[in-house]
Amino acid sequence: KMDFLCEIVQALVALAALVFIVVLIIAHVTAGMVNLTRHEKEKYFLTATGEKELFPSLHDPHSRELSVVIPAYNEELRMPVMLDEATEYLERRQKQHPPFTYEIIVVDDGSKDKTTEVALRYSRKYGADKVRVLTLVKNRGKGGAVRMGTLSSRGKVILMADADGATKFSDVEKVEAGLNNLNPKPENMAISCGSRAHLEQDSVAQRSVFRTFLMYGFHFLVWFLCVRGIKDTQCGFKLFTREAALKTFSSLHVERWAFDVELLYIAQCFKIPIAEVAVNWTEIEGSKLVPFWSWLQMGRDLIFIRLRYFTRKFNLKLF
Repeated sequence: KMDFLCEIVQALVALAALVFIVVLIIAHVTAGMVNLTRHEKEKYFLTATGEKELFPSLHDPHSRELSVVIPAYNEELRMPVMLDEATEYLERRQKQHPPFTYEIIVVDDGSKDKTTEVALRYSRKYGADKVRVLTLVKNRGKGGAVRMGTLSSRGKVILMADADGATKFSDVEKVEAGLNNLNPKPENMAISCGSRAHLEQDSVAQRSVFRTFLMYGFHFLVWFLCVRGIKDTQCGFKLFTREAALKTFSSLHVERWAFDVELLYIAQCFKIPIAEVAVNWTEIEGSKLVPFWSWLQMGRDLIFIRLRYFTRKFNLKLF
């Protein structure tokens, strides 16, 4: 009997090792290189008079206090509420403190609706110096859209914010305070993450047992494979110093839903200090996430992220 049990255990261990090797090979072979080249149309934004003007580069010195990067895919209906709230806040802040300067970059991630047209209305209203629209020729995914907008920004600090307006925009002051409280900042690099972790108990009460299980499973994978010490990696409200944005987005490989986790993994590899700050958050109807399949896809991406760094298919110096 003992010999039989030992054989079963040995067979299971061998099977697990084989599965691990197969998954490792699949992760390595299927890792595509990130395409950082821009289509000619993606190099320009439209001025108020309809003329084309080149986007600046993140490598240039900053010329604005704050850049707000908003990834948007088919957001013609939800985005106006968010843009109204953001522009009202930013304009009021500028009137109260004239040296404060800002820009908003809406990145249309290959939308099939009128997202670009809606965003251009704000560009005409406030001027292209304050609101710019970057329309991607093909859908890259949320991470790809945020990266392209960030690489085109002028801000001393850069905020990524979702187009649905789920996070109260004035909470930018909270993440700014979190960023300012981080000391020291090596090479002026720091990140402040908005967090919904304080709302978790309420959300658990409203979720099904299965969705709660998926959520905790995802949190465990994030902690076990990639990022330690951050309770909510997925909140779409994150503030970067310009230097931290350049360092992290230059090494980012994942362009879809799990990109936040890789960004923070990269930051921790570079020992960039990260703050986590509670923000006001409300669930907005119309999310692009399909709960079950999105959780599965993100779980797969997390495993592949770790394995690809393990095999050095991913590295931390793309350019």
